[in-house]
Amino acid sequence: MTTDITDSSMGWWQPGPSDKAFPETDDPKAALLSLRSPLFLVLGEDGKPQLRTYGQAILGSVLSGENSLPLLAFVPPLPPENLGSRDFLRRHGLKYPYIAGAMANGITSEAMVMEAGRAGGMGFFGAGGCTLARIEKAIATLKKAAESSPFPFGFNFLHQPGSPEGEMALAQLYLNSGITSVCAAAFMRMTPAIVLYRVRGVTADEKGRPLPKNRIIAKVSRVEIAEKFLAPPPEKILKQLLSQGLLSKEEARLGALLPMANDITAEADSGGHTDNRPAMALLPAIKAARDAAMAAREYTHIPCVGLGGGIATPASAAAAFALGADYILVGSVHQACVESGTSDTVREMLARCGQADVTMTAAADMFEMGGRVQVLKRETMFALRAQKLYTLYREYPSMEALPEDAIRFLEDKIFQKSIAEEWESTRRFFMERDPSQLKRAEEDPRHHMALLFRSYLGQASLWAIQGNPDRKVDYQVWCGPAMGAFNAWTKNSFLEEVSERRIRTVAFNLLAGAATLTRFSMLKVQYPEIPAHLGNFSPLGLNTLEPMMS
Repeated sequence: MTTDITDSSMGWWQPGPSDKAFPETDDPKAALLSLRSPLFLVLGEDGKPQLRTYGQAILGSVLSGENSLPLLAFVPPLPPENLGSRDFLRRHGLKYPYIAGAMANGITSEAMVMEAGRAGGMGFFGAGGCTLARIEKAIATLKKAAESSPFPFGFNFLHQPGSPEGEMALAQLYLNSGITSVCAAAFMRMTPAIVLYRVRGVTADEKGRPLPKNRIIAKVSRVEIAEKFLAPPPEKILKQLLSQGLLSKEEARLGALLPMANDITAEADSGGHTDNRPAMALLPAIKAARDAAMAAREYTHIPCVGLGGGIATPASAAAAFALGADYILVGSVHQACVESGTSDTVREMLARCGQADVTMTAAADMFEMGGRVQVLKRETMFALRAQKLYTLYREYPSMEALPEDAIRFLEDKIFQKSIAEEWESTRRFFMERDPSQLKRAEEDPRHHMALLFRSYLGQASLWAIQGNPDRKVDYQVWCGPAMGAFNAWTKNSFLEEVSERRIRTVAFNLLAGAATLTRFSMLKVQYPEIPAHLGNFSPLGLNTLEPMMS
């Protein structure tokens, strides 16, 4: 780095009375990593720029005091907890603006939720696809764990378009169990179940303003869905719940003054359900929808807007906060962590994933609607087979109408048993989960076919979670390109090993890395000649990270 003293118009640096409060270092990289210290770029006595983490800046061109040096750039401290929104942290009781997103079938496990909360963030148990009994077990486990050492946690509230009864049962379970934070996902419209959860228990403060008991963080990938969550509950649904005795008159009155969601997560290109939206286009659009809702209504608080999907490296985390995200939500890369509720086989498969090793295919829960999910395509044939099933469903009116080669494909490759045997298994499943589906199947041959095909799609994710060696070729592993980006960033580091991938280590690297890169960007804007390689952030171990985080 070279410069001329006349280039400095910012002011001067000089040793200050509080020098001992900050570490002194000659290592530029160490200076950048000292997140809780100010950063001064000065022109040294040798005519070369130097980074200092101590002293004081005197702005202006008048030289003042002895030992002063020209100030080329100044960067304030940036501890990771200062990223994003402090209001979001306060309202949810967090230290860091970091959410461990809910991955269905308990992939975001109790262990992962605990570790995320204890690390200063918040995790949402992956309740999608789980039985009520399994969810009850998770609730009991997390509540007991939080008794002696409290930590924030929540549960996923997944929309069930084909089973409103199941969705209402889930709402009632959360209400009866005292679960006050949920992540609402895959909603296309407001339903009685999600409205009931939001409004039940709302009270008024001393000024008559609504104080909701239950918090919703809505995950959306479309502006029109965000607008529904930023609006009050539909009047028609409030009246319906009131007439059914599920809400009191006061709850219905106060509920009409609330936005449906406390906060909105803009979900960009992610694993599982996704519209593959680019984050740089989606987040500003969702924030604009939030601002429009605030201008139109007088809410007691402003919903925060976070970003999920594609966040896998310090650079992507820093970009999210630079775009104005109030918090970040991380999903795919957590699935490869040791605390996730999946198999070691899947973790190893994910560790070999590249950014191009994912694809879109038919979804189990929205099969008949043409819903799609993003999954791993490397080392598995699930995506091709799932899409083949959807093609058959679209082209034929019933199982009886299928050609002989399709029947052989189903029995030999998909079900690995006769169609009659598979239907018996499917019938038992829905008899326990949602008997109304069986009644529809009796009346509609195409729905009968859909239930059979959905049985494969649903079991494929369970085979992956269980690590069933006989069905490895059929593993359904929800995954976005973020996994490949994470693998590329961690290559040749200790985090390349699956056994080293722990949620605390991953989260702290993303947050500390985002803060470091943000400080480097501030520095480079003021002094463009700063070498670009100083902005690289490689994976760090917890022994190095924890002092940076606290």
